[in-house]
Parts: sequence; structure tokens; C-alpha cells
Amino acid sequence: MIINVILGLVIFGLLLSFIRLVRSSSIESKVVAIDIMTTISSGLIVIFAFISDNGLFLDVALVYGILSFIGVVAIARYLEGGI
Repeated sequence: MIINVILGLVIFGLLLSFIRLVRSSSIESKVVAIDIMTTISSGLIVIFAFISDNGLFLDVALVYGILSFIGVVAIARYLEGGI
């Protein structure tokens, strides 16, 4: 039962960040919204690993989080003009 509440709050967070992505006008705000969505998605993978009792999903979430971080840093460097 508590898992349903947690999943509902996570999906609500994804919805709010998607609304921010759609309604924002600056590219920086869109990048932050995408970063929030990938972070929440990584958390969702961790929750799924807990529900299914499978540790392999934790590795997937870790790699997904690292790739997300590298992607956001690359986009930030590009927008700053550093690349």
C-alpha cells in the first residue's frame, strides 16, 4: 500500500517536471527540467528494483544517473560556449 503512494508521488513529480519542460521559454530551464526528469526516472528504477527484489536494476539506475549527469554537464558547457 505504501508503495502505491510512493509511486503516485514519483509519477506526480514526473508530471510536474514535464509541465515545466513544456511551459518554459529558456533553454536553460528546459535542460533543468530534463535533468529533474532523468533523476526521478532513476529513482523510479530503484523503486522497481526494490519491488522486484532484483539488484541488477540498481546497476542500471546507477549507469543511467551517471550518463544523465554527463549529458547535462555537456549541454551546460555547450550553452556556456566552452566546447
